[in-house]
Amino acid sequence: MASILKTFYTAITIFLLVSFAHVRGTKAAGECGRTPINNAALSLSPCLAATGSVSANVPPLCCSKVAALLKTSPKCLCAVFLSPLVKKAGIKPEIAITIPKRCNIRNRPAGKKCGRK
Repeated sequence: MASILKTFYTAITIFLLVSFAHVRGTKAAGECGRTPINNAALSLSPCLAATGSVSANVPPLCCSKVAALLKTSPKCLCAVFLSPLVKKAGIKPEIAITIPKRCNIRNRPAGKKCGRK
């Protein structure tokens, strides 16, 4: 009986912690809506090879991910390019922001600027 209660209390505690983290994470919507910016950045991992040089080929999967992100949340792309995760990965925002143009995405933000970059 004691082990059943211990398991029950452990399950309830884990449920409450996960629920709290979820509510805390979705309470405020940022540039990427309710998607955490790190998740949005990780969704663009197919673009990593294209961030090293403006002359690097952009993989088709990267272009489709960028196009989808621009369609659902255009401001999110800049937020991702300027995020700490991207900077820690050594990605240069000034190269990354050229990807939509290099993918020939027509409905992209005008110019090549994100914030102050």
